[in-house]
Amino acid sequence: MATESRHLSVHINRPVAVVYAFASDPANLPRWAPGLGGSVTRDGGDWFVDTPEGRARLTFAPANDYGVLDHEVHTPAGETVYVPLRAVVDGDGTEVVFSLRRAPGMSDVDFERDAALVQGDLARLKAVLEEW
Repeated sequence: MATESRHLSVHINRPVAVVYAFASDPANLPRWAPGLGGSVTRDGGDWFVDTPEGRARLTFAPANDYGVLDHEVHTPAGETVYVPLRAVVDGDGTEVVFSLRRAPGMSDVDFERDAALVQGDLARLKAVLEEW
């Protein structure tokens, strides 16, 4: 069964290399995506975030020249949430595109709430990078 997706985006007035470098560093997540968790730490080769549900492991796409910022969140409950995220050249700036996936059984209200939270995170990413 196909998963419903919604593509949310923001234009950032910074070169794609700058946006990619910042957004691909897991240590920066609390600055622009605080809903994921309050602190990000590295333990060996793995990244972890402290969430309200407990410690979650983060797995990021390897460094690349294509703006792929995909990552997985391995929740304390044992679920894996795949997060498609891209930084795309847009003139002198960058368009960041987040593909929000509807989880099985998710209500319309919850999907809209998640979309609003993601849009807020993208707005924070824009604000942080344009002030940086």
